[in-house]
Amino acid sequence: MSLPADVSTDSITPLPTAFRDGDRITLPSSHAERPGVRTYTRRWGRWHESLDRRGGRPLSDAELRGRAGAEGGAIGYEPAPRAAARVRERSGGGRKVVVTGLGAITPLGLGAAELWAGLLDGRCGVRPLDRPDFADQPVRIAGTVPVDPAGLLPPAKARRMNRAAQFAVIAAREAWRDAGFAEGGTAESGLDPDRVGVSMGTIIGGAPVLVEGDRRLRDRGVRAVPPLTAPMTVPSQAASQISLDLTITGEARTVVSACASGTEAIGQAVDRIRYGKVDVMLAGGTEAVITPAVMASFCAMRAMSTRNDEPGAASRPFDRDRDGFVHGEGAGLLVLESEEHALARGARIYCEAAGWGLSADAHHIAAPDPSGRGVALALRRALADADGHAVDVLHVNAHATATVEGDLAESTALREVLGDPGAYPAVPVTAVKGNIGHLQGAAGGVEAVATALTLHHGLIPPTIGCEEQDAAIPLDVVRRARPLPADGDLALSNSFGFGGHNAVLALRRHPAA
Repeated sequence: MSLPADVSTDSITPLPTAFRDGDRITLPSSHAERPGVRTYTRRWGRWHESLDRRGGRPLSDAELRGRAGAEGGAIGYEPAPRAAARVRERSGGGRKVVVTGLGAITPLGLGAAELWAGLLDGRCGVRPLDRPDFADQPVRIAGTVPVDPAGLLPPAKARRMNRAAQFAVIAAREAWRDAGFAEGGTAESGLDPDRVGVSMGTIIGGAPVLVEGDRRLRDRGVRAVPPLTAPMTVPSQAASQISLDLTITGEARTVVSACASGTEAIGQAVDRIRYGKVDVMLAGGTEAVITPAVMASFCAMRAMSTRNDEPGAASRPFDRDRDGFVHGEGAGLLVLESEEHALARGARIYCEAAGWGLSADAHHIAAPDPSGRGVALALRRALADADGHAVDVLHVNAHATATVEGDLAESTALREVLGDPGAYPAVPVTAVKGNIGHLQGAAGGVEAVATALTLHHGLIPPTIGCEEQDAAIPLDVVRRARPLPADGDLALSNSFGFGGHNAVLALRRHPAA
């Protein structure tokens, strides 16, 4: 076989006896349709023409050597750099960030362990709403937390918190303990409180408190409005209550970006640690939206499932017969630390919080852009921020609200970024909203907890509610729990919200996990 005209035998490079991931090899190509040269990069033990889009089957070492022989030899060999130190800086600068603690309170129960067990078992936390004030509503089901959060806190503290803040504090305490810190807070844990922060996402926060205050005002007059109505109404109360509870003085920030709030709050926390502003952050999302006014407003949009007679099968991500999302409530938080801080104290590490990405659809006040362009941009930005590539992705925890338009747009974006349905290998996708409903501002926090546990246990939980997958969504939707693929190290957790808010979190397997 002759070489291309612009390649001489003098340029042939001998190949090494053993390859390493990161090696690059350029071969002459005599292919009639693609003459010239082709460059392959070794990743996960296989050779890819592109790391940033999955395509046909990559080559094995033996196949690469065979192709080099058939084409006349390699004309370029670039060895991979040697392994970096255990505590590393990112190629883009800044410290690496790891996840050391998890906390959750969800419709599946109290604690991250209950969340994980419920996901693996395929349990559903969507229940009928039996209160009289929901009786006339078109939708009378929701993913409700099965325990009273106020009963899990000292009464004096509980009375000063809205329901979303109660959820947040309970989940924060669990994540704090899970990270190996002492109950009580920063001082008891030997931490400088000025080097610890909080970053919380929510949408409505304490708005139900304001609605109740307005009802009392109308029914009984000014004196009936409780004196703490104002501080219990603001969306930032959850962050401030965590700060008060654990004596965290570094910062207490709140993100409000629709259903992307929890994921964006985690991303902002990653950056605060990455660039040295703090060493430890509690980050996630919380929401308590199951009130008559909120339910009625979403019913008016016709965005919710009306399967009142089958609550356990109402939330149907990616299913052919999905008819809308199901409201849920709860909170999910991570403890994030700089890698050096976690290693120095001997902390257990779940995974690395490797990167995140944002974008805006600029399309519609409520509907997603059907092209998926904005979602695809957030996905690419998360991969780039994580120093990763499409071929590194081994799992996606999808937003998948079970709305017709939303699931289609997300599927389109995933195929655009990660490859067509026939790409090798297909990326396994799961969605937890079939189990717990849509937790709004808390969704990103709870789903980040689930994604971290997926990496930690090496097991992908099933998607329930997807009985017959929509033919227009050709994704590898996980229907039964299965092990994570061996190739790859990144898991993506997606969150998208009304108004075109898109946020994606990239978590990575960590060698110390």
